[in-house]
Amino acid sequence: MTLTQLTYILAVDTYRSFRKAAEQCYVTQPTLSMQIQKLEKELGIIIFDRSTYPIEPTDLGSRVIEQIRKIIDETERLKEIIHKSKRMIFGRLRIGIIPTIAPYLLPLFVDKLINQYQGLELSIDELQTSKILQLLEQNLLDVGIVSGPINHPRIIEKVLYNEPFVGFISHDHPLIKKEKIKVEDLTLEDLWLLKEGHCFRDQILQLCKSVLTRNPLHSVRLRFEGENLETLRKLVENNVGITLLPYLATLSLKGTSSERLIREFYPPVPTRRVSLIYGKSKLKLQLIKVLQKAIVAAIPAELHKYNSKKSSNSNKKPTGGELAHFERSTKP
Repeated sequence: MTLTQLTYILAVDTYRSFRKAAEQCYVTQPTLSMQIQKLEKELGIIIFDRSTYPIEPTDLGSRVIEQIRKIIDETERLKEIIHKSKRMIFGRLRIGIIPTIAPYLLPLFVDKLINQYQGLELSIDELQTSKILQLLEQNLLDVGIVSGPINHPRIIEKVLYNEPFVGFISHDHPLIKKEKIKVEDLTLEDLWLLKEGHCFRDQILQLCKSVLTRNPLHSVRLRFEGENLETLRKLVENNVGITLLPYLATLSLKGTSSERLIREFYPPVPTRRVSLIYGKSKLKLQLIKVLQKAIVAAIPAELHKYNSKKSSNSNKKPTGGELAHFERSTKP
């Protein structure tokens, strides 16, 4: 029995396909199949029912796989203990990050992080929150970067920063005449949204839902739903509608003509909470802490200032309206 064989078994259980598992393990399918068969023969059991599609573990196989996951977890923990004792930052950190954070946050810290820690390998996937949670539970990711809060019994959440939204308004839209805007100014008539599954979309719809409740004369007309914020930004730049952008998405617009399309909100400002999430087993915690420190150090001074101000304000008892707005703005 080898750790390689156990890793192959977990891959097949995850992808329910020998071909896909082999691709993910960077080996040929015959090699992977042969190693799994060899272990099955050694144990005197059948782990996978090969007559089904997709492949399913047998009843006994499921119990064996559960134990294999524990073995692999403890192996990783052993490596972490050794690296920590030697004060080494070494190993592979598998990161999942949502699409509305990735293009704006990653460039701020990734290059510096890998140059600072030569023994650190980063594997980064851009995924929606639901997929990140799934892969964390399957131990196929070590950590996620998402918009919280995340209420999950087996997941730990560490807040990185709070990020305000801004309005991004086309030249011919009536709101462009205002220096600042209010949440109450928003309607769904001409507001560009992301497709379902994006937490950013859910946050914006939640904000506009309260507006519609107070002012039912607004009609809802979703003319387009995009896959990424950059598409929505381009639509607005071409004089069509409005959208909301997170603060970091506006950094690349400074000094350009598009900067004039940005409108900040009057308080209380719509905000999202950006967090690190990882499993309660705390595997690779040392590497996760290094990642956390690198991100916090990399965010711009303006965002640090906003978070410091928000933190001081949070010590005051909020009014009912402020609390309701905060709950809307942090809905996952």
